[in-house]
Amino acid sequence: MRAKIVLNRGRKPRLEQGHPWIYANEMERMEGEAVPGSLVDVVDHKGRYLGTGYWNPKSQIIVRIAAYRPIEEMDHVFFVERLQQCKIHRERFVKDQNDCRLVYGEADFLPGLTVDRFGDVLVVQLLTLGMDIRRETLVAALIEVFAPAGIYERSDVGVRALEGLEERTGVLYGDCPRIVEITENGLLMEVDIVQGQKTGYFYDQRENRASIAPLMTGFGYRSGIRLEAREQQDLPEAWMGVEEREGKVLVPVNANGKVVSFPYWDGATVLECFAHTGSFTLHACSYGAKKVTCLDVSEHAIETARRNVERNGFTDRVEFVVADAFDYLRTQVKGLEERKNRAGGKADTSKPLGDAGRTWDVVILDPPAFAKTKSAVPGAVRGYKDINLQGMKLVNEGGYLVTASCSYHMRPELFLETVQAAAADAGKLLRLVEWRAAGKDHPQLLGVQEGHYLKFAIFEVRSKETL
Repeated sequence: MRAKIVLNRGRKPRLEQGHPWIYANEMERMEGEAVPGSLVDVVDHKGRYLGTGYWNPKSQIIVRIAAYRPIEEMDHVFFVERLQQCKIHRERFVKDQNDCRLVYGEADFLPGLTVDRFGDVLVVQLLTLGMDIRRETLVAALIEVFAPAGIYERSDVGVRALEGLEERTGVLYGDCPRIVEITENGLLMEVDIVQGQKTGYFYDQRENRASIAPLMTGFGYRSGIRLEAREQQDLPEAWMGVEEREGKVLVPVNANGKVVSFPYWDGATVLECFAHTGSFTLHACSYGAKKVTCLDVSEHAIETARRNVERNGFTDRVEFVVADAFDYLRTQVKGLEERKNRAGGKADTSKPLGDAGRTWDVVILDPPAFAKTKSAVPGAVRGYKDINLQGMKLVNEGGYLVTASCSYHMRPELFLETVQAAAADAGKLLRLVEWRAAGKDHPQLLGVQEGHYLKFAIFEVRSKETL
């Protein structure tokens, strides 16, 4: 007979409200015996059945619920059924089904399991003992449902230690080339499944990257460029063949009346910080940006971004910077302040200015998690405030700040409060244009706040003195 976990009377009814984790302090006793990693039934203090999950006495989360009805085992049939449900969800909601997150742990009712698909290769993370001991059964089910050419394991994450597990990586099935090419929103990019961060790429921002499209054009007027009707025969070769009306076409003309030949004359100037492999940079170029500064502290990441830019044909519009984002932003702000002081006759003009003091139409901030534990939140608040403060100072008047946080412990309301505090210090007024979370291949299970980690916002940035 299967062992039972009896929950204590005074616990909060989190399980009944949809949270699939049972903490050690919620357990009153175990009836029967169970091997770590095996299934146990969970009942309340009155003996009412609540669910079935796998048990690990070494973890603070002693049970993770796998089903809300009695099941015999997490066997091949179980995994195939769950994975089929994952597949159906992605087919319905995700455009690039060959390049997306296939399994998102608890939100896909497969706690402790992450699966990303990169073309013909699946990359899996087994985060818990209950999933780890079912590795072979899981792999067989993945092969049956998704028919990949290869399956690679990236269980090289610290949380496995909390489960009494060592980190593991390596080929689980088939052919797994280190570098694979994926398509996201029509763009090509490489993914390093062996040494890339997490499983190799961050799919959670896919729809957020696409959301920046409206920000990338509409800036030609800043350079004094306007549209003017001209005779087709009077135009440079670059504008030949443009649709005409009554013998004339609308073409961009600069302040001197000369037709502008640069095709991205209306595009934004963009700064992407914490660029990783340049995903926002690629989207910015795809949507019409004039010039993009792609910045990351990692030379390896920037080299990958450079290759991604080349494979999409955007090389002439992107500059790459290897630098610490905090230092770079502060240096640019300091240079901007110096330029303003010189313009007002308040600075020593004998010293060269250098390249600092640049501004952009759009500044994008997509940093790694600053708060991985609750105790790290105060430091994270300071970090988020600092980068957003410096970032918004470098946004041209009426431009846009695109900012994100992937720290679960940085709750949405705290993130917004932090950005607002930065705006107050910068003397800026922010208008929230868009507020988003992770994409549809990262569904959120209500009742599980841990899955609501990603915050993504687009703000219009205005200065008080201009209004």
